[in-house]
Amino acid sequence: MSIFTSLNTTSSALTAQRLRMDVISSNMANADSTRAKVNADGEWEPYRRKSVVMEPKEAGFSSFLNAAVNKGAHSVGQGVKVSRIQEDDTTPFKMVYDPEHPDADEEGYVELPNVDPLREMVDLISATRSYEANVTVFNANKSILMKSLEIGK
Repeated sequence: MSIFTSLNTTSSALTAQRLRMDVISSNMANADSTRAKVNADGEWEPYRRKSVVMEPKEAGFSSFLNAAVNKGAHSVGQGVKVSRIQEDDTTPFKMVYDPEHPDADEEGYVELPNVDPLREMVDLISATRSYEANVTVFNANKSILMKSLEIGK
């Protein structure tokens, strides 16, 4: 195992959480966008909430080789990666009565995005706390590595 494995693992989490915060910010910025994209019928539809899907990083050949050399010793985690950013197709759009809105239907209702600002703020707090925790881990690892360099002095 490399001395930088823990730093690499933590940095992958930092990168993933930063992307998660970016997607949440995009959701909040588009909370009122009624014309985000054209659907299959050729009509404009509102912005759909997006979320980040993460999964563990695949272990590379070197980790399997190290496990074989060390007689099957378990390797530590390789970190996390973002597998995709998915749209929320299950939550319906919000229908608001506003007959003067340019995107109102014949009954005066407007389809608004399925973005819930409260949910987005909770997700943002969660991502921020996770990011801060990983910064703390990164700094602790860095401090340990610096102290280990002082052993030979």
